[in-house]
Amino acid sequence: MEPGNGVIERIVANVERVIIGKRDVVELAVVSMLCQGHVLIEDVPGVGKTTLAKSIAKSVGCSFRRLQFTPDLLPSDVTGVSIFNQRTSDFEFREGPIFAQMVLVDEINRATPKTQSALLEAMEERQVTVDGVLHPLPAPFLVMATQNPIEYEGTFPLPEAQLDRFMMRIHLGYPSSTDEVLILDAQQESHPIDTLQQVIDVPEIIRMQQQVKRISVDPLVKQYIVSLVKATRDHEDVYLGASPRGSIALMRTSQALALLRGRDFVQPDEVKDLAQVTLSHRVIVNPSARVKDVTSDRVVADVLERVPVPGARAGRWVVS
Repeated sequence: MEPGNGVIERIVANVERVIIGKRDVVELAVVSMLCQGHVLIEDVPGVGKTTLAKSIAKSVGCSFRRLQFTPDLLPSDVTGVSIFNQRTSDFEFREGPIFAQMVLVDEINRATPKTQSALLEAMEERQVTVDGVLHPLPAPFLVMATQNPIEYEGTFPLPEAQLDRFMMRIHLGYPSSTDEVLILDAQQESHPIDTLQQVIDVPEIIRMQQQVKRISVDPLVKQYIVSLVKATRDHEDVYLGASPRGSIALMRTSQALALLRGRDFVQPDEVKDLAQVTLSHRVIVNPSARVKDVTSDRVVADVLERVPVPGARAGRWVVS
């Protein structure tokens, strides 16, 4: 059987055929998928947010649906609706777009809070309840949402409860000049996503998700994760710090990143590499600090500097 990191590498390499020059971001998105976690992609228009989601879905053979969030979208447009069947004299449930293995929610902050809340149960419990009836969602299930951080007119900022359900918040950023030339070359005649092939199947993804959970996490590394999260709560510039869900997200993504790097145990390096993308969107900076241009990213960076890192000595982890 192919090693886990070999399978992940195949997915990443395949997506890189479309998303050029952004290997670190592609790795983060794949890591989140292997952790059964949802991703919020926050960046300016035109940098490939939607293309990233579609490329991952095609690479792993998942069913894919796209939801374009707008102010007039209703919760039933997301979850589905019960319709009366005159032949059977009974109500039949018609599934909404949320019933797919990978769901792209485009411009999530353009829908009203009522519609945004329709995602809460689906993202956390992987099920939806319509008219008192529970409907399980397919496995694996992943929501990749996008939002534009620049244009706020006509938008509804995501509440803390919604943000907390995203395992990661990532940014694509502009490509380098060299990579942008390669993008022009790749799309001169057609878009490379049109010819993108599936490299693994859904059962293999589920097997990999189980393998991630078996990656060893030393107690001192767990303590390091908890110390980082607690430091966000105690920081002088923070109104509300990361929740225990943030601790779980940081541990689980560290396990997946360790697997990608070919190890069966987590090192503190994985935790440090993933702290920003898993914790910063869970931290709320207090108003007085916000006036001084303090951001949640800066708070997490400060926490990483303050909290001592466990180090290895004689086969054991020790705090250094």
